[in-house]
Amino acid sequence: MARNYYEVLGVPKDASEKDIQKAYRELARKYHPDLHPDDKDASKKFSEVQEAYDTLNNKEKRKKYDQFGANYDQFQGMPGGGFGDGTFNMNGQEFDLNDILGRYASGGFGGRGRRSGGFDFSSIFGGRGRQQANAGGQDVSTDITIPFELAINGGKQTVTYGMSTGQTKTLEITIPTGIADGKKIRLRGLGEPSMMGGTPGDLIITVHVLPHPYFTRQGNDLLISLPITLGEAINGAKVDVPTPKGTVALTIPPGTSSGKRLRMKGMGVPSARGSAAGDLFVEPRIILPDIVTDELADLAEKAESGYRTNPRSNMRW
Repeated sequence: MARNYYEVLGVPKDASEKDIQKAYRELARKYHPDLHPDDKDASKKFSEVQEAYDTLNNKEKRKKYDQFGANYDQFQGMPGGGFGDGTFNMNGQEFDLNDILGRYASGGFGGRGRRSGGFDFSSIFGGRGRQQANAGGQDVSTDITIPFELAINGGKQTVTYGMSTGQTKTLEITIPTGIADGKKIRLRGLGEPSMMGGTPGDLIITVHVLPHPYFTRQGNDLLISLPITLGEAINGAKVDVPTPKGTVALTIPPGTSSGKRLRMKGMGVPSARGSAAGDLFVEPRIILPDIVTDELADLAEKAESGYRTNPRSNMRW
């Protein structure tokens, strides 16, 4: 039995679009397979969350789901539970019931349709159908959540998405280098097929990026808070810093205070088509020793004489 999509996401039936997106992001972080590679239950729960989000985040799908339940796709040719506003869908094409009845009333079904007084079915299912034969299939939208590192460096990612027929498809896609949270990837021809021989629709993938425990992103620049010792701050040092290009040595100048920004040029988001590589900004954060000895306390007291002004003198409400 299909699960209730609202229960899967943990939101009420009247949840807003923002509430649904927020719930999805939280659950995606909790159950993402990349974060739990050996947990089959987490992978299963992530698939359920993804399926629920794909439906509830789409206004049309959510409307049909609320009306018909998990099998809403079987009713896509009957909006509103019948003919609703007078239109119906056949083989992917929309027709006007009032138009058909009007033609029937004026001429009946005599002849072969094109003769005088006859109802011309070919004008609906042949002529009009031929006019729309080149109409493309509908686009399919889905969402994926990827690790921060994959968004920065790019790479391969598996995507699973559902079609209106209930069929589920899985494919491997290429994540572009430096893709930002919320960006969309369009894959031509991988959406719904056109039932009248036209071009298939596209697959549109919205990318969500998981946060990194140490790095934050600002455009193409990256920012990291780097712990350093008291001695490294006072005397200066060379320390290793992780970057998208590997570990790089950074020089800490003598007398460096916490919060001072040190720039590592070109070590941010790698260059992609049409953009330059970003920079990595390192903010040293002084970490005191776990054990403060009497000798260290005496040195700290002597260090007070080195301050020319109170470091908090310019602070205001």
